Amino acid sequence: MMAYSEDHIALAAEYALGTLDADERAQVETMMAVDTEFTAVVQAWENRLGVLNQMVGSVEPRPIVWENIQRAIGHSGPQVALTLPEAAAPPPPVATVTEPAPVADMNWPEDSPNIVLLSSRVKRWRNVASFATAAAAALIAMLGLQIYSPDLLPGGLRPKPRVQVVEVKTPAQPAQPSSQYVAILQAGAGAPAFILTVDAATKNFTVRKVGADAEAGKSFELWLISDKLPQPRSLGVIGGSDFTARPVLSSYDASTINGATYAVTVEQAGGSPDGKPHSTPVFTGKLIETVPAAAPR
Repeated sequence: MMAYSEDHIALAAEYALGTLDADERAQVETMMAVDTEFTAVVQAWENRLGVLNQMVGSVEPRPIVWENIQRAIGHSGPQVALTLPEAAAPPPPVATVTEPAPVADMNWPEDSPNIVLLSSRVKRWRNVASFATAAAAALIAMLGLQIYSPDLLPGGLRPKPRVQVVEVKTPAQPAQPSSQYVAILQAGAGAPAFILTVDAATKNFTVRKVGADAEAGKSFELWLISDKLPQPRSLGVIGGSDFTARPVLSSYDASTINGATYAVTVEQAGGSPDGKPHSTPVFTGKLIETVPAAAPR
């Protein structure tokens, strides 16, 4: 399995959270298209963050909380009825209409003064609900910090470290991963036809066939086009299998490789006979960096 740097892992996590801009999301999606192991890293973050809210357990409140709530809604102790002020006499009617019954004749419940008290209780309940929502959000945030960034919490809230004594044999230091570049070769805005991957350290490239098949008696040939070169340079015929790998970029410097345009033409079977393209490019693309070089340890 490929060893990813902390920057790659953070990039996968931010993609799962949805905090990347359009260019960064396109970069991650290109990496996922060519690297199934990186796709697994992104999916692991999506699963991990998606179930974070399920980690909060229920907490039984103290008895005093219920007593305060009952006292607030009037279930503890006698209620003092509130007397509403007498309404002012209504003005005389202008037209002949059916007048509503006087307030005194309406069939109000016996505890009608509690309407004012009920309005106050509703406001209290809203305040309690807002506080509970804020407390739940704070608890989820604290659990997230305990898992991913415990150093940001005060000492009393940090999880206790688990100490386990093991015998470790120091392995040989693995080779540091080099930069990886990818180009999507396609016709305009059409579907990708080939995916070109270049290793910056070895300058080896691999062409993966995605959605293009050569005509009978014809061959696809890959070309490097750069303003630093007098004419396009052939990188060889793309084979009939799904993957074609070659080391022919070793004779070019890094700036030429990274800034070039890569094109595919349709040539006679076996490729161009004179090292020059004999048709206009049908698929083109430029390299983008998908895996940066790891910093030296």
